[in-house]
Amino acid sequence: MSSKDKNLSLHSEKSIQEIGKKQFAIVVAEWNEEVTEALYKGAYEKLTEYGAKKENIHRYDVPGSFELTLAAQWAAQKPEIDAIICLGCVIQGETRHFDFICDAVAQGITNVNLRHNKPVIFGVLTPENQQQALDRAGGKHGNKGDEAAITAIKMLGLHTTILKRSKTGIGF
Repeated sequence: MSSKDKNLSLHSEKSIQEIGKKQFAIVVAEWNEEVTEALYKGAYEKLTEYGAKKENIHRYDVPGSFELTLAAQWAAQKPEIDAIICLGCVIQGETRHFDFICDAVAQGITNVNLRHNKPVIFGVLTPENQQQALDRAGGKHGNKGDEAAITAIKMLGLHTTILKRSKTGIGF
């Protein structure tokens, strides 16, 4: 099913684990603020809905989506941070700038994940226009911020499961 027919905020409850003691960093791009604020609200509300304490959710603002990766790396270097959610919006324009930014951000977030062995979630919208962005930031397609928060929670749960299985000798 294509995303045009699907509410992106729908998800399975499978592998949702307790997060009351977990700490989250949410890095938010200021560019396209109407969209990124809606994404932040969705992520923040979803984390608290599933048990994250408000004092364990740390927000960091950056000028644009390109800067998400460095701020995510700084957050990942903090031992107390368990997962990082990166929220941004890059709207397709008439130049190749869109392609360069999107590629750099995706690669940068992947690198931070692997370098710090922590979930660093790609919550960056890459729509063709403003309306598509709004549709995915609390509009008719749900809120990608919700999805990013659920992804962070599920990845922390998966990590816990893998660690438990390796300690017990039971295979993955």
